[in-house]
Amino acid sequence: MAPLSQTHHPMTASWYDRYILPPVLDMVCGMPMISRMRERVVPLAQGRVLEVGIGTGLNMRHYHKTRVQRITGLDPGVQMHPLAQERIDEAGLQVDLVGLSAEKIPMADASFDTVVITYTLCTIPDPLSALLEMHRVLAPGGTLLFCEHGRAPDASVQAWQDRLQPVWGAVAGGCHLGRDIPSLLQQARFALPDLQTRYLKGPRPFTFHYWGQAVPV
Repeated sequence: MAPLSQTHHPMTASWYDRYILPPVLDMVCGMPMISRMRERVVPLAQGRVLEVGIGTGLNMRHYHKTRVQRITGLDPGVQMHPLAQERIDEAGLQVDLVGLSAEKIPMADASFDTVVITYTLCTIPDPLSALLEMHRVLAPGGTLLFCEHGRAPDASVQAWQDRLQPVWGAVAGGCHLGRDIPSLLQQARFALPDLQTRYLKGPRPFTFHYWGQAVPV
């Protein structure tokens, strides 16, 4: 759920964004049930990896060092980079932290074998532009690995997602509860050969999940 709208220097971000939001996001996104979801997709990463929305580095312990060559971690929330760097060092991975927006990825076409997004699409102001950029930087035969919460299938839950969104977005770094993840991926020219979905335990407006692999077409 790391904010990915723009580059935020720690001195220009709000007090809330600098001091309250990072530890809250780290706690929520590090809950055991969320960690188990990360375990479903992150270990599949291989080769040259781009992680969009690296946040506080919660995925670092899930990568297989023998499978990945180098990781580029993209996230404009630079106030979270110090904690991410600690986890990078603990994991013993080669990671370049880039404090820039996801909508304009400063990398050449076909630069990566794997793109990883976990709890990221919910906060990007223009998720379709970001996904089109991910499509561009994936090498032929590359894979996008994703795990995201989003739009629930039940109309009653969708209604609550819509009701809660104004308050939730304000306190959760711009997180959107009801984004249609499969639709966004398909609009960005990704196929979804193994899309999986289900509710996790907890309040349903917050817990419907999508995960799997997406391949550019």
